[in-house]
Amino acid sequence: MAFPISAPGLRTVFSVTLLALLGACASRPTITMSAHECMTRVMYFESNRSSEEGMIAVGTVVMNRVADPRYPSDVCSVVGQKNQFAPGVLTRSMAKGRDLASRTATKVLARGWRHSYVGNAKFFHTAGMTFPYTNMHYLVEAGGNVFYEKRKNARRLTDPPFRNPPQYASRFEPRSTAYAAPAPQPSRPPEPASRSAPLPQAQQRAAAAVSAGRPEPMSVADLIAINGG
Repeated sequence: MAFPISAPGLRTVFSVTLLALLGACASRPTITMSAHECMTRVMYFESNRSSEEGMIAVGTVVMNRVADPRYPSDVCSVVGQKNQFAPGVLTRSMAKGRDLASRTATKVLARGWRHSYVGNAKFFHTAGMTFPYTNMHYLVEAGGNVFYEKRKNARRLTDPPFRNPPQYASRFEPRSTAYAAPAPQPSRPPEPASRSAPLPQAQQRAAAAVSAGRPEPMSVADLIAINGG
């Protein structure tokens, strides 16, 4: 036989159930990601998945934001900022191209690699698109994206989509001090010409006599001195 539950009883049952659910949620471990995982994901979802250059360009933007006080100070917080990168960048599954993204993330995080043409840029969008803004100073196209800095009156609204110039050659390199080229060593000034030691008096007298064409007789002492005795 079922017994009806009064209104106070219903509130009690509801409260107990709600507390149990909240407790279960609170007991679940928090899932965290490493900087490497977050960098791998943003490279994978934001760049051509076969382009190492494009991935390094995206990684350069992320690291530029980490270094800027206007943005979060760690990789995962930068990548996870709302409406900044691809939707689901930290939650969607990855497939082909993940290994390249992982290796490239290691180059950017552990070895200090950066895209030289991206420089200090903190923005990019899909290549081939245009926007009604004049403050987009374009720097390079890489991996299906164009990278830019914000500068006043950088372009006209009628300008065509940015493309790399014909002579463009990709260039990315490490910026970390461990990979910096050694400073050139200053050249040493030439050594001054060595001056010969003065001849002993006996040798000077003998040389002067020979040059004058009238050699003088030498004493036994002078002969011994000339020969180092």
